[in-house]
Amino acid sequence: MKFPIVHLPFLPAAGMAIFPFVLIKFAALKKDKQIINHELIHLRQQIELLVIPFFILYLLNYLINLIRYRNHDQAYRNIVFEREAYQNDSNHLYLKNRKFSAWISYIHP
Repeated sequence: MKFPIVHLPFLPAAGMAIFPFVLIKFAALKKDKQIINHELIHLRQQIELLVIPFFILYLLNYLINLIRYRNHDQAYRNIVFEREAYQNDSNHLYLKNRKFSAWISYIHP
């Protein structure tokens, strides 16, 4: 499935996925396969969770992590959806072989 890649210079991050779009801060990132793959993993997660529940779980997981780690970067990096995406964004075959709801395996106590 193809998703439009949209350049938004005011984006607060280098990349972001909001179904059905991959948003990027810098036009040159359209050619960055790792960032695009990272965002495509998020789009797959969003599709599996029917989009809105994904964002609710994402925010809740971030807030719980923020209480746990008391650090934005650690809280962000330990969101289950980010853990899956960061661990697999350099594997360009990952989405072809990824199991449904694979993000669940990234939940840790």
